[in-house]
Amino acid sequence: MKLFKIIFSAFFVLLILAGILYYNRLLLLRYSLGWITDIRHPREPNHPVPWLSGPLEPIGKLKNRPPNIIVIMADDLGFNDVTTYGGGYADLGVPTPHIDSIAKAGVRFDSGYSGSAVCTVSRAALLTGRYPSRFGVEYTPTPGALARVGADLYADPNRLYPVIIDKEKAEKSKSFNELGMPTSEVTIAEVLKERGYHSVHIGKWHLGSTEEMRPNKQGFDETLFMESGLYLPVDDPNVYNSKQDFDPIDQFLWPNMRFGVSYNGGKWFEPSRYLTDYFTDEAVKVIETNKHRPFFLFLAHWAVHTPLQASKEDYDALSHIKDHRKRVYLSMIRSLDRSVGKILSSLKEEGLEENTIVIFTSDNGAPNYIGLPDVNRPFRGWKLTLFQGGIRVPYMAKWPGHIKPGTKYQNAITNIDILPTVVSAAGAKLPEGRQIDGVNLLPYLKGQGIQKSRPLFWSDGYYQTVQSDGWKLIQTERPKKKWLFHLDSDPLEKKNVISSFPNKLTELENLLVNYNKQMPKALWPSFIEFPVSIDKTLDQKQETDDEYTYWVN
Repeated sequence: MKLFKIIFSAFFVLLILAGILYYNRLLLLRYSLGWITDIRHPREPNHPVPWLSGPLEPIGKLKNRPPNIIVIMADDLGFNDVTTYGGGYADLGVPTPHIDSIAKAGVRFDSGYSGSAVCTVSRAALLTGRYPSRFGVEYTPTPGALARVGADLYADPNRLYPVIIDKEKAEKSKSFNELGMPTSEVTIAEVLKERGYHSVHIGKWHLGSTEEMRPNKQGFDETLFMESGLYLPVDDPNVYNSKQDFDPIDQFLWPNMRFGVSYNGGKWFEPSRYLTDYFTDEAVKVIETNKHRPFFLFLAHWAVHTPLQASKEDYDALSHIKDHRKRVYLSMIRSLDRSVGKILSSLKEEGLEENTIVIFTSDNGAPNYIGLPDVNRPFRGWKLTLFQGGIRVPYMAKWPGHIKPGTKYQNAITNIDILPTVVSAAGAKLPEGRQIDGVNLLPYLKGQGIQKSRPLFWSDGYYQTVQSDGWKLIQTERPKKKWLFHLDSDPLEKKNVISSFPNKLTELENLLVNYNKQMPKALWPSFIEFPVSIDKTLDQKQETDDEYTYWVN
């Protein structure tokens, strides 16, 4: 009898504990990624990065050496976040003079597009010169924990459209780290090896985190790898945080992100300072260390991606901005522009300015879930949409003596054009045995011809876009809708003319049909779909007549 009572009591206690755990399952899942990270990857204190030493003396004449190549990619930077194109926040004391200086010293691409409206696909396009759908990178990897809690996080009765999650696919999906760009692809770094380039990656990767998929196995000799996503620890006295309680993704990031990097696949350690400044300092060291040999530097900043965190230095400098969220965000832009300035100054100090190509862009447009309505102005749409606001980004480049200062290039270009362009500049050969979708822009930038018109494609499962000869078609299954815009007369995509031009609609539909015939099955399935309002930020009330779309991940 006594044994029975003990067993019954133990069972009852376990039942209560199970009930408590079930009741708090959302909370547990929301924090699980961070807890697992702390256990698996304890972070060491900061220590110097042991950058590989280049030659101590010049080898031959600098002018006979292939040009150094620096690609600076911001994250989620909106078209209106820089002052290059006449917008920006100069009136609030946050101009972007250093970013602007690249365009003034070289070319401003007036129709510059990212490779996607989301990070992974856009980065894959830049590094390979190919539409990522050609090698199965159709979706951006999503942490399984986010997929499991996504629907609950978005369970807000004020939202008209739900997050749609296929939990069976989510459970069967490979781990987050295993989702990325296959090693069979040939990157810029791999192509440049034949010309003796030393290639370095700093910052965000998001193209897979297994040993085989990391930068060291994709042609980069060195990588200072962003392992998580805090700019500083949340309680650091030198940081100001802006948390968006209306954004479910933001709620997921804060408890799960950590302050950590690694070098060449080693143990995680903490950066020495605010992440944007830290990556910049290390990039300057790379320039100094490699000044006597050709190098390719891919500086992939995390700025200005969420979680929104500002350094005390930048936040204090903008005390006149009363809105806390906007002040934090503009502080992040300020630090990003300062970073570009330091890179450019370092090139000048080392005598490398004249023989270095510098390219600046963003991986996609700014999102609506930060609650700032002006970030992509004047365009409609956001990150996770194929409207201009999602894929039209700041894009500029300079190469003294080769690109005329103040050039304004009107034809549409995208990330797929970077590889063939820099490979040509370096005197290397394009990868063989595969289709390169981008074009070499150098002849056109040098005034040696006029770029031919070509269709450009963006794809996210059933959500697709083609742009050709001044026309643009967007089509999706959720909602089942198509938009046709004549960009030459309606660059802001305000008037859907689909019923007025049936022949043009058919022409663009056929282009998409032909594109899809060429593409293999995605390497991993989508299992989560996010609704995105095209014209409103996430904190604004949705109305039934608002236009919306779904992004597939």
